[in-house]
Amino acid sequence: MSRLIRFFTKILDICKLVPMLPVVVIAAIPLALLGDWRPWGNAMAIPVLGNPGFGQWLVIALVLVIVIDTVRGMIDDLRHGQVGVDVLAVVAILSTVAVAEYWASWAVTLMITSGEAIEEYAQAKAERSLTALMEAAPQTAHVVNLPGVGRGFAADKGDSSDGFRRVGSASAAAAAHRFDTVPVEQVQLGDVLMVLPGETVPVDGELLSGTATLDLSNINGEPVPREVFAGARVMSGAVNGSTALTMRATQVAADSQYQRILELVASAQESRPAVVKTADRLAVPFTVLSLVIAGVAWAVSGVPTRFAQVLVLATPCPLLIAAPVAYIAGTGRLAAAGVLIKAQDVLENLGRVTQVFFDKTGTLTVKQPQVVRVEMLPGAATRLNEDHVLMMAGAVESYSVHILSKGIAKAGAEALAGLRQRFEDGQRLCPEPEASWPGHGREYPVVKNINEDAGKGVSGEVNGHAVRVGRLSFAAAGEDGFLAVGEAVPSRSEDDLRTRFGLLQPDEMASYVSVDGQLIARIVLRDVPRANAKAALAKLHELGVTKLAMLTGDKRASANIIASEVGIDEVRAELFPEDKVAAVRAATGAGKTVTMMVGDGVNDAPVLAVADIGVAMTDGTSTAASESAQVVIMNDNIAAVPRAIAIARRTKRVMLQAVIAGLVLATIGMIAAAFNLIPVVVGAFLQEAIDVVSILWALTALIDRD
Repeated sequence: MSRLIRFFTKILDICKLVPMLPVVVIAAIPLALLGDWRPWGNAMAIPVLGNPGFGQWLVIALVLVIVIDTVRGMIDDLRHGQVGVDVLAVVAILSTVAVAEYWASWAVTLMITSGEAIEEYAQAKAERSLTALMEAAPQTAHVVNLPGVGRGFAADKGDSSDGFRRVGSASAAAAAHRFDTVPVEQVQLGDVLMVLPGETVPVDGELLSGTATLDLSNINGEPVPREVFAGARVMSGAVNGSTALTMRATQVAADSQYQRILELVASAQESRPAVVKTADRLAVPFTVLSLVIAGVAWAVSGVPTRFAQVLVLATPCPLLIAAPVAYIAGTGRLAAAGVLIKAQDVLENLGRVTQVFFDKTGTLTVKQPQVVRVEMLPGAATRLNEDHVLMMAGAVESYSVHILSKGIAKAGAEALAGLRQRFEDGQRLCPEPEASWPGHGREYPVVKNINEDAGKGVSGEVNGHAVRVGRLSFAAAGEDGFLAVGEAVPSRSEDDLRTRFGLLQPDEMASYVSVDGQLIARIVLRDVPRANAKAALAKLHELGVTKLAMLTGDKRASANIIASEVGIDEVRAELFPEDKVAAVRAATGAGKTVTMMVGDGVNDAPVLAVADIGVAMTDGTSTAASESAQVVIMNDNIAAVPRAIAIARRTKRVMLQAVIAGLVLATIGMIAAAFNLIPVVVGAFLQEAIDVVSILWALTALIDRD
């Protein structure tokens, strides 16, 4: 029963899209029952038409309505620079009326109206991912109106005798309902907003609440909700978690992140790729060919009906509908994969890429250096192991803003989890003095007295122990900031300490760690390739991309190591931004080479602009790179690069298959009709079948076979 209800609901939706469709279907009843009924006798005889019956007059009226509507559409197409080739349908339907083939006339009207319904359905199906993206756009916002923060409750700026700010008399009433719900367009800079559980963040802003959990899947496809803390940037389009949050608007709706995404989607939907424009132009010679075949058939046979027989099979729909439907479907698939394009021409060029340039840091590698190992100082007397070192160093580095701090803090959190698990597994009987240390057995370490010495390191107290992390001279120094010397402390010079640790590789860097004044370890970090970078680049080679090059400002030794790990063919290192631009520009102008540049940073913006296709990798935040690029990867996943190329190639392949198959079938049908092998009524329905096959074939671009 539920399936039957869904079926009729879909039928009703189609009828709403094309109101003439049910009218045409119902018109078949009077045509069948009252087609030759003429209560007026011969009083209404007309030249060319003769004396149609009641049901036949209804069909003629439908034909006039549809012809007028079609001609209006052709004129509108011409105004927008598109070729109006529905002239075939107009001539075909008028020719069937002229030769008194009223059932054929009805069939052609059914064909036109049902074709519109199929087109609307196909467009909706192809745009489903894009439509879902647009429907998720925030519409309203809750503007807090509490005293001191609301728009109408600014404190009195005059001095008061008691030293306190005055607030409006309406503050008690305002506190009762706390916020006003307004359209998102009315949010102003600086407004304090409340986002209730499960609601969409309306505009970009700064988090005022202590913590919040946000679902960013609408923005960057990130499957796991992200926890953010006070002061963090909150992006419009994110969905709030289970608790209400407050934020301050830093952008109005028109300038917020989600609106930028919607602008990209709208731009891609409205654009017409070159291949679709070519299909439009091909429709003109196809129209001429159809008219020639129909004219020759009429002239040779001497039967006017033969003209109508041919034209009812002449359908330009594979060109006019199937081609754009396939490209919209491809755009929708890219959006579902977290890839947004700024125009459908980009989709066509994506499939022709022959050379790809990559930035190194943040594109082929992760965005911050990662910990690869901990080296304990040989000969140092300590009972701490590598996990303890990472935990303590991570605890103090979590308060630092240094470039290496995030990598150490992340490794420290992982080490802490490992220590906690060992504690839970039974390793709880620690000897003294460890058992009496502050923080022993706690879920998190006790951290105090954090102090960062810019450019040198950070120090603090972790579980009662003095911890210093940073440069060797900083970590090995005493509390007075100087290295200890003398016989009691042998081998403490920097050169000797580095010798005891051993040499670092060209792409490695280190932070040194001391605990309670004793240097005990160094934490080695490096730019680590993304986990899927090698597989993504191998996939690009499989897709026929001939050259993969790295453009980086980093040292050549470091660049060569990353290149060998991920499978880069050519390395250009120690480049300034203008050198990158020159390299890509030289390749872009070389023959039939189609270049792509993939980057993520602000310094990548110029080179993204000069490539045939600029691709910005972002986690959903707006950067200069994404502004300059034609393609924006919203989920910060390098695997989206080969996937985008594969989707683009399949989209073009499906489009060509749908167009060629439709035109070949239509041409065969017209030739058969010219030899009187296909009756005019059968031809009208056969033409509809060709349209359906062509459009459904174009919709297979939605199927994920890449």
